[in-house]
Amino acid sequence: MDVRLFEVSPRDGLQNEAAVVPTREKVRLIQALVASGLRDVEVTSFVRADRIPQLADAADVLAALPESSDVRFWALVPNTRGFERAHAAGIRCVSTVLSASETHNQRNINSTVRESLSALGRILSDAKAEGLRTRAYISTAFGCPYEGAVDPSRVVDLALALTAAGADEIALGDTVGVATPPGVVDLVRRLEAAGIPPESVAMHLHDTLGMALVNALAAWQVGIRSFDGAVAGVGGCPYAPGAAGNACTQDLVHLFEGLGAETGVDLDRLGEAGLLLGASLGRTLPGRYHQWWAGRRPTNGARSVG
Repeated sequence: MDVRLFEVSPRDGLQNEAAVVPTREKVRLIQALVASGLRDVEVTSFVRADRIPQLADAADVLAALPESSDVRFWALVPNTRGFERAHAAGIRCVSTVLSASETHNQRNINSTVRESLSALGRILSDAKAEGLRTRAYISTAFGCPYEGAVDPSRVVDLALALTAAGADEIALGDTVGVATPPGVVDLVRRLEAAGIPPESVAMHLHDTLGMALVNALAAWQVGIRSFDGAVAGVGGCPYAPGAAGNACTQDLVHLFEGLGAETGVDLDRLGEAGLLLGASLGRTLPGRYHQWWAGRRPTNGARSVG
């Protein structure tokens, strides 16, 4: 497989929605995503229910998913308590998160960056000791909704610290969707020069300004082969005002297969997963390929919400 797609719709996609999707519908969505060929799916986050009630059923979602030798189910753990809950629920792959900017980190995690880095260092170390797979998001890696531009050297320093603590992969989060191709290329090259190669980096792009695919292409051209996506382009951050959804997974598949890369994903099956999600949310979803495909799909006179 030439490109690895990391699906975030069950977590990042749902956390920003007004509707609370029932557990059984979340499980159906995850099963449909796996049936499309996706092999890395971030299924939930172990956060406080009063902060993100859309993900309050994290343990129930995990309990309902079958074990699979070729699919990795991931959970985001924002702090030590979240990691303890996720570990108790049997998760084998954990994501951690901090922000490159102080204000967003305080709004998102209620900690300073220094405090978060210390806590995540312990979590990553403990996770590796338990034989778990790990990744570390650096949110606002290209810009902050409160502070504006972010110094790329700060992102590099955080990435080095998280890698040393035990992160298998660093996911660069364009949380507010302000990245541009030169900035993407510059940050990837800075990381490589510091000792973090492209194969250890993922791109987590949002499409606020319509730049997600352009930035994905720029990252691809400098060696990145892991990309986060959300089916039908859902998503956003509750603590990033104005941010749009994630890069649409169907758009990413279409882009990379057009470049001759293998993704292992069946676009028609992925489209069906998008329709399932649209029906659960009761609205039309924004992904470009999703809308094009849904409009062409035979429906025998009846059109699903998508």
